[in-house]
Amino acid sequence: MTPSSPGPLLTVRAAVVLLLALVIGILAGALSYLADRSVPSAALWGGGAAGAALMTFHTIIATK
Repeated sequence: MTPSSPGPLLTVRAAVVLLLALVIGILAGALSYLADRSVPSAALWGGGAAGAALMTFHTIIATK
């Protein structure tokens, strides 16, 4: 008897949505840091942008 292989950890859709949110968050944080030279402020801007992008891309990218 052979063990069945487990399914993927993430679907392709979930991986794409998370990757896009990560890219948007990094870009927003980097731009914020360049404008203000404050790491905490850049982290907050990046986190907020990543959260908003996550919800946006989750809505936009259709499942089928």
